[in-house]
Amino acid sequence: MEESVALLLERSRKAQEIFATFSQEQVDAVVRSLAKVVYDRAEELARMAHEETRMGVYADKVKKNQGKAKIIWQSLKGKKSIGVIADDPLTGVTQIAKPMGVIGAVTPCTNPIVTPMCNAMFALKCCNAMIIAPHPRAKKCAAYLTGLFQAELKALGAPEDLILCIEEPTLEKTNELMRSADVVVATGGMNMVKAAYSSGKPAFGVGAGNVQCIVDRQSGLEEAIHKILAGRLFDNGIICSGEQTVMIHEDEYDQAIALMSRHGAHVIRDAGQVEKIRSVLFPDGVMNKHLVGQPAGRVAEMAGLSIPAETTVIVVEGSGSAQPDILCREKMCPVLTLFPYKTFAEAVDIAMANLAVEGRGHSISIHSRDPENIAYAAQCVPVCRVLVNQICSTMNGGSFNNGFTATTTLGCGSWGNNSISENLDYKHLMNITRIGRYLEQAVVPSDEEIWG
Repeated sequence: MEESVALLLERSRKAQEIFATFSQEQVDAVVRSLAKVVYDRAEELARMAHEETRMGVYADKVKKNQGKAKIIWQSLKGKKSIGVIADDPLTGVTQIAKPMGVIGAVTPCTNPIVTPMCNAMFALKCCNAMIIAPHPRAKKCAAYLTGLFQAELKALGAPEDLILCIEEPTLEKTNELMRSADVVVATGGMNMVKAAYSSGKPAFGVGAGNVQCIVDRQSGLEEAIHKILAGRLFDNGIICSGEQTVMIHEDEYDQAIALMSRHGAHVIRDAGQVEKIRSVLFPDGVMNKHLVGQPAGRVAEMAGLSIPAETTVIVVEGSGSAQPDILCREKMCPVLTLFPYKTFAEAVDIAMANLAVEGRGHSISIHSRDPENIAYAAQCVPVCRVLVNQICSTMNGGSFNNGFTATTTLGCGSWGNNSISENLDYKHLMNITRIGRYLEQAVVPSDEEIWG
């Protein structure tokens, strides 16, 4: 019989008390081992995730396991997270890092390996313990991964109970964990994130993704199309940072369609066929759960359409009517919505209108060589990330080629009802004590200097 959440918490707290005495060197060795075991077993874990969840692409999951393991560990190497982490002689303030305790990690079926890996690395980097509450559709992955992590902990002389898992997850158990843990990190559907924020404990959740892509005029159209399609296709479209809607200048619109077809996409412009895709993706206005992470051929089959067997992405023209087109929402499968625009400002307006329906706070993607247009979009659009000339689905959560924090949890600020407006990092899972010293040599400004 599986242990209760209360007993898991008891074990977790005892392990965390021991781990809090470890040195920075010992802690970093533990954190490295978590990434390395996922990297070394990338194929095995990808196969397990693909078989259990029945979504996504095996080869892409291998790349994700290897890539995220490498970049997250590289980003954590050498970072101080124990004891004195900063000492400023100018202000007289010393910062001392301390653990938060037990982290309750609610993890999704769309990312059942690298999300708990990332959460565990951040949690243990700060001497916390962690309990995983997996999605029921990925419970075998979570339990197996927990076992791998525990073996690494044991080999390094750390308490095995630093990482535990609810092996038979239910909504009730997950809610109990969120109410009882010291901090909650919730990655999943919006209802789960809302529950995390309602748990009465500090929580880090994520907003809905709905990445709008603006292709600026004369920005290198072929390269932009190649990157957008690669992002939309990756892991059959289940990544929250995956490209969803693309705006192309009207002068390059037909050329873009030809390029998409050349790169393996099937473009649908017939209104009747577009309606079939719309209906099958969003029956009753909700994303069809049977199509999450499924290939383009399966989407077409369920829509009653015939498309070439080699099709990788379905591209449909969006409706320019006054009412928001439901196809401009997040589509968790390789379907992309396409719009022409006359001016860059109009493209930004389309993006903002779509985000107003879903995805405020998350991200947009711009393919442009014009710094002024990039700055204009960044000033106007209510998102926390503007990714420029990159594959959004694979690089938005940090990359060796950009400066974003390497993570699997992307905060969306107040726009997305989130507590942070940046990528979740280890620093969010530590408490900091600050020592403030009296500055003998401080010069107090006069009233005239202050108010003059």
